[in-house]
Formats: sequence, C-alpha cells, structure tokens
Amino acid sequence: MPHYHRLGHIPDKRHIQFRQPDGSLYHEQLFSTEGFSNDYSLLYHCQPPTAIRQMDDRYAVAPQIAQPQQLCHRSLMGFQIAPAADYLQSRQPVLVNADCAISLAAPQNSMTNYFFKNADADEIIFIHVGSGTLKTMYGSIPFEYGDYLVVPRGTVYQMHFDTPDNRLFIVESHSPVVYPKRYLSDYGQLMEHSPFCERDIKQPRQLETHSEKGDFSVLIKKENWIYPYHYLYHPFDVVGWDGCCYPYGFSIHNFEPITGRVHQPPPVHQTFQARGFVVCSFVPRLYDYHPLSIPAPYNHSNIDSDEVLYYVDGDFLSRKNVEKGQITLHPGGIPHGPHPGTVEKSIGKAATHELAVMVDTFRPLQMTLQALQIEDPNYHLSWLG
Repeated sequence: MPHYHRLGHIPDKRHIQFRQPDGSLYHEQLFSTEGFSNDYSLLYHCQPPTAIRQMDDRYAVAPQIAQPQQLCHRSLMGFQIAPAADYLQSRQPVLVNADCAISLAAPQNSMTNYFFKNADADEIIFIHVGSGTLKTMYGSIPFEYGDYLVVPRGTVYQMHFDTPDNRLFIVESHSPVVYPKRYLSDYGQLMEHSPFCERDIKQPRQLETHSEKGDFSVLIKKENWIYPYHYLYHPFDVVGWDGCCYPYGFSIHNFEPITGRVHQPPPVHQTFQARGFVVCSFVPRLYDYHPLSIPAPYNHSNIDSDEVLYYVDGDFLSRKNVEKGQITLHPGGIPHGPHPGTVEKSIGKAATHELAVMVDTFRPLQMTLQALQIEDPNYHLSWLG
C-alpha cells in the first residue's frame, strides 16, 4: 500500500475531541479494507457519514458467463467495445474468476449526478485514452494517458473526464492491491532495486470540503448488485485525514525496466500483486546485450496461470498484426510463444518501444458474452504462419 500521507486538518492524536468552528465535533471514520489488522486511514467528516435518506431498488450487474471452462488461445479486440454515455454502464466485463474481474470501458460523460463505491473490490483503472480527474473523499488525483488509478474498496469516488473520448482497462480485485513484496523493506519502503519509488506515486491533492445538505446519490456495488443509496450529506465533506489506505495514481511511463544480458522473465515487469493474480507493465526498454542474445521471448509452458496481455501502444516484436486495445488470453495448460518468424527477426534489435499491461491469474478465467462479441475467432491459428 502507499506510504503515510496526510491532507487537511486533523487533531494531534487519534480518537480525541476535534471540534468544528461552531463547537460541534467532527465525525471520525476509520477506513480500512481488512478490518483493524491492516493499513488504514482516519477521516474527519463535517457531518456523520451514516445519514441515509432513502434506498432505491437494487439491480443486477453480474457478468454473463459464456464459457465457464475453456482451453484455447483467445484474442479480443478491445476498441470494439462501444462507447456509452454513463461511466458505470460503459464498464463491460470480459474475463472473470473468483479473484478478479477484467473489464473494458469507453465512457463519454463525467459522473456529475452520482457517486460510486465498490464495496467488493479494489479497482485498478488503467487510462488508455483520455484524461481528467479522479475525485474522492481523500482529495483529487489528475490522470492522463498511461496512468494506473488504484482505488481501495469502499472508496466513494467520481470520474471527471476532459473529453468524451476515453478508453479504460479495469481490473477489480477481491483482495487488497499491493506493491510486490520483494520490492519492499521490512518497514514498507520501496527499495533501491524496485522499478519505481514513492516519488512516482500520485497522491490525493486539493482536498475540497463540501458541507452541503441535500440528496446525494451513491451507487454501491456489492456481490454483483448495485444498491442506489441517497445520503443526506455530500460524501466529500472531509476536512482532513491521514493514514496509509487511500487511492493513488502511478504512470506506466515511470516504470523503470529491468534488463539483462539475456532475455528477462515476466516477473521483472511486475507492478502490483493481489491474492490470485499479478499485474505487470511492459514499457520501452533496451534489449538484451549478450552478443548472441535473442530479444524475442522464448516459448513458455503456461501450466500454472492464465496470461492476459492488454496492448496499449508501440511495436510488439513477438506478435503480428497487433492493434491498440487488443487483449490476448493464453490459458494455463498449453504453451505459447512468439509468432513464426519473429524470433529470427528480433536478433540484432537494440530496443523495443512496446507498451502493454499484463495480468497473470493463478485460477482460470471465464469468458463473458461481451468477450465473445469482440473476439477474433481465428487467433489460435496464428502460430501456423
């Protein structure tokens, strides 16, 4: 999780009296995603965050599974997901399992008339196209092309976009999203060998305290249902907070690649981890510098995990006919590797300019109906040459 941060006004000690200018107490809230035994933050609200005015009827948003089991290399053309005006309605799940759900989204409008809270999952929102501001009760985080936004479960937020042209790659995690443990010291600092450090993290800024009273719609996702809540007070009425559990941003462009004399395995690209999966960043980098090196990756016997690669930009040396927004799924159980001709072609190349996000899951992923609608049905034949 991110390192300690504070914003706004807070008292000198935890859990003591902290009064507003009119003499009434601020309302303290402990925010943690794993009870009282993990990272947390303390927030101070102008009004109680429990004042519910009304609850509307819930509605289902469960992914529609098309193939519960499958063993075939698949490819999805992600930019074929149609744009939608509403942020939540634009999110289309394509690959899911018990640990995570992967969705594509092309929202056109900002969230101006409601707020959203995912009570089930941490969210990793990768910004492929577009820019704007993530607004939360912790403050605001500007985002742009190449940013990961990591939002802990239970965070109330709004996405505000600068233009109607936006493309998002979203991973929902049913366990906390954290930095790889091998990058961290015993005390939680990102160490010298880590491909990024605390200076690269975009923390919430510009805390805006809203003390309005009214009717504020918060759509809460819980166990694949949306529960429309109406609160009496604005959710962003926080006057100050501190702690280690909060949303943050990180640009894929700030990931410093690890290279070697010969081809390095995918774990050197790891950026985040959670229970049951990891997220990796493939970024422009120098190729291997052994005089007999082969820059293209070797064939890999995928037995223990499903590999999802989301192509962002650039030239992918090991693949032919790759498009922006394309997703490849190489399931555990059968080997995969570079396309015919790409290995020999890679020899002598000095660098790559590829940009991609990889999600490796340790339980099989299920295809949704939305995934079938954007699939290239002949991808598994692409190794024939």
